[in-house]
Amino acid sequence: MSEALPHWLDDVEVRFVHPYQAVKAYLCPHCNRNIPSGTGHVVVVPREAPDLRRHWHKGCWQLTDRQKSARSRTAGG
Repeated sequence: MSEALPHWLDDVEVRFVHPYQAVKAYLCPHCNRNIPSGTGHVVVVPREAPDLRRHWHKGCWQLTDRQKSARSRTAGG
């Protein structure tokens, strides 16, 4: 993901969904691939707009979170 990250990723709550809790399939916004039911993943909830919550593959979120941290260090924040 080389483009700028959405500003709402700055203040989010991240919740882990265990495989036994994952009863529906979702589409990961990072890779646009399916997260099948029964697959552990994370739910990312913007604090200012909880209705914009999204389900991510755990690895996709970790990659995005590292990118966000690297940009923050580069910007001096």
